[in-house]
Amino acid sequence: QKTDTPYYLSLSDYIAPKGTGVADYIGAFADTAGLGLDAIVQEFERQQDDYQSIMAKVLADRLAEAFAECLHERVRKELWGYAPDENLSPEDLLHIRYQGIRPAPGYPPCPDHTEKQLLWELLQPDQRIGVRLTESCMMVPPASVSAFMYAHPDSKYFSVGKLAKDQVQDYARRKGIDVSEAERWLQSVLAY
Repeated sequence: QKTDTPYYLSLSDYIAPKGTGVADYIGAFADTAGLGLDAIVQEFERQQDDYQSIMAKVLADRLAEAFAECLHERVRKELWGYAPDENLSPEDLLHIRYQGIRPAPGYPPCPDHTEKQLLWELLQPDQRIGVRLTESCMMVPPASVSAFMYAHPDSKYFSVGKLAKDQVQDYARRKGIDVSEAERWLQSVLAY
């Protein structure tokens, strides 16, 4: 049941169409804190220290997320500069009280993990920072973050609802893939 808005949201709603002449931006990034982590984890596992192994992985994940947060703040305040006077507390950041969003492929607003392939095509993180994609579009090293960035003042996170067959067929057509492939990647949001 649809309750948040009287219409369905799309990430494309947060970018001005080319024909409007409105200057607008969409960003993309990839970061990692996982380079060299495998050797550290293997050493802890060799020592049978599961706690330290887990903590090293958790720390790397948190560092990658923290860098994404810092990068997004720098975009808001300096690079795109649409919020130069922003002064948010850690609690404000946790509650997303800033303008703009950074949705990641594979998450609720963008459930298709294959959109990471576009990010890799644009940014080349495999060549630039050593982060590669597996066949299932998972990032290696796992302590990595990639996403798009939107500055629109009304942008907000949302979840794509369950998709009907005709929606998946339309998506597959626009993406230039077989319906069966689209269904495989969108399995978690299929209504059938």
